[in-house]
Amino acid sequence: MAVNAAPSGEAPAGRLAGRWVPWLVIGLWLVLAAGMMPLSGKLSSVTTDSVVDTLPASAESTKVAVLEDSLPGGDDNTFVFVYHRAGGMTDADRATVERHYNTLAKRYPPKATAAAGEDDEGSPTSPSTDRKAMMFTLEVSTAYGAPEDIVGPLRDAAKDRPSGLELDVTGPGAIDGDMDAVFDGIDVQVLLTTIIVVTLLLILTYRSPVLWIIPLVAVGAAALTSMGTVYLLVKGFGIVVNDQNSALLTILVFGVGTDYALLLIARYREALHHHENVRVAMVHALRGAAPAIVASAATVVAALLCLLVADLNSTSGLGPIGAAGILCALVAMLTLFPAVLVVLGRRIFWPAIPRFSTAVEEKPGLWGRLGTAISRRRWVATLGSLGVLGVLALGLAGNTGALREQDQFLSAPESVTGFTVLRQHFPELGGQPMTIFTRPAHQERVLDIVKDTRGVALAIPEQTSGGWANISVFPKDAPDTVAEYDTIKRVRTAVHAVSGAEAIVGGPSAENLDTEVTTKRDEKLVIPLVLAVVLIVLGLLLRAILAPLVLMATVIVSFAAAFGGSVFVFDTILGFKGIDYSVPLLAFLFLVALGVDYNIFLASRAREETVRLGTREGMLKALSATGGVITSAGLVLAATFAVLATLPLVMLIEVGFLVAFGVLLDALLVRSVLVPALTLLIGRRIWWPSRLSRPATELPDGQQSLADDEEPALQR
Repeated sequence: MAVNAAPSGEAPAGRLAGRWVPWLVIGLWLVLAAGMMPLSGKLSSVTTDSVVDTLPASAESTKVAVLEDSLPGGDDNTFVFVYHRAGGMTDADRATVERHYNTLAKRYPPKATAAAGEDDEGSPTSPSTDRKAMMFTLEVSTAYGAPEDIVGPLRDAAKDRPSGLELDVTGPGAIDGDMDAVFDGIDVQVLLTTIIVVTLLLILTYRSPVLWIIPLVAVGAAALTSMGTVYLLVKGFGIVVNDQNSALLTILVFGVGTDYALLLIARYREALHHHENVRVAMVHALRGAAPAIVASAATVVAALLCLLVADLNSTSGLGPIGAAGILCALVAMLTLFPAVLVVLGRRIFWPAIPRFSTAVEEKPGLWGRLGTAISRRRWVATLGSLGVLGVLALGLAGNTGALREQDQFLSAPESVTGFTVLRQHFPELGGQPMTIFTRPAHQERVLDIVKDTRGVALAIPEQTSGGWANISVFPKDAPDTVAEYDTIKRVRTAVHAVSGAEAIVGGPSAENLDTEVTTKRDEKLVIPLVLAVVLIVLGLLLRAILAPLVLMATVIVSFAAAFGGSVFVFDTILGFKGIDYSVPLLAFLFLVALGVDYNIFLASRAREETVRLGTREGMLKALSATGGVITSAGLVLAATFAVLATLPLVMLIEVGFLVAFGVLLDALLVRSVLVPALTLLIGRRIWWPSRLSRPATELPDGQQSLADDEEPALQR
């Protein structure tokens, strides 16, 4: 079928795309990049993973952490040294432990105390009852550095010991240090890996030695600008940025920005066949692609800003951070990217340079043939797609329990294995200690109540300072287990009942408990809000009610399938011990917002074609025209999120895999098969209540909306 090309030199379009406009746009971006470069480098200096910054101020464990930091020595880092020998500690072993303690106590004065009280000889070191282990704790002031700076030298200082004597340095300070080590340099690692992945995919997509450079440069400019913008937001509005959100910012900008580039290039290449002037072709490409791209960005931005209602600061902070990244990607890909393409002209597509022709032959291709097959077997395509999604969703019956902090590492570090050894030889100290603050006059009463609380192994009165008395409480159960959380809840209930004590309970496990509770509360607020906002955006874009509801339903089913399939992989194949508390909300947000993107690209093109061809032919034409580019975009976005799966932290692996799998599922099955099949089954009523839902309705421009069984005008 031949389609006559438009004239090549339309005056209005030519004036709109004057020769100087692309150069002006490029110049403005160079100035912007020069200004943002120093700011983007400062983003890492304002990232924080502190619980005081992450949890809401109203959380009980946050109040404890703030109070601890305000008291003398309250912000010290606690390290636990556990020495053990399978055959029992020897005299030389005990002498070594004493020597190590004395050396470290002099190096890091003045806070070095025994964790469970002193032994019979008054030594700060404590032997286990089975005589196979010894331990001591070391309180190191933050003046000596952050945990990641201290834990290495501490381990090195204790290397000199008899053969066969094992040592594990654990405790809250060591865990923080090992966790920080995982995130050390993560921004650079994520950035470089993402660039490599996107570069390879662009080269494979375009099979051109030079074209891939242009979207990469434009996306790089967007990433640079977004990091500088986020730094300004943090400094100006106090938004919380942690290492996880910083990594997600890079992934979002590169993934979404590259998607926009693929969609625009597809329209631009199509326009170059119909228009000889490259500037005119770009104007027409932007007119065709920009509305869908803007709607896509608006959907993701609106969904991200819904996170502002979350109580967890790290979650609410991701909203404006991600929105800033999406907006920077949108502006860059609709200004800088087309400007560079216009300046470089057709030769940038070499060796497959699109040629201008007055008669462009349109071939059905793979996606056209797929659309024809779906049209012939609509029920088979619909039920088959839903069957696959349903089977995957069965994976939700697997282990969806919360992931413990000790299980966050892909390869357990010394601080985690040390907790296991500590519990084996010192069962009364093997849990994460709770910290209770109470008024001094009520310390004894609170201490007695805590000791009698079920699940408590040991309660020790500590220092009194600043109008508060401190009590350390050791649970019987392993850290971050349901049993330990129940103990924390019982302790809180018991001490809150003491009138006038003003007792509050915190500590590492209490912080994790409060984080989990806050996240679940946030899910109940954010998820319905995201669904409502996305529905509104879809309704405004498609000017319909039924179509947005159908598209949203497919995305929700796709999310359930992606989550179920991922749980099966995590549980059965990878052997993870649970799902991190932050994963469901993050995955839902990204998969709903980004999954709707591909439906937007398809549905907006289908609506555009329906005006000319009718619903059936319009959907088939849209699938044929967008199938290849949307699939490529899905592969790129999935690959960028899969970069997170290369990092040694289970939470990031879970987010990266789940989103990547969900994006592929949405792009390859939901958008390619299920949505077209449902549209063809429902027919023109999919556009209800717009005029397109009524047969042979005269439109303002004189065109007609065709009934599904009418012969398209172009084929008469």
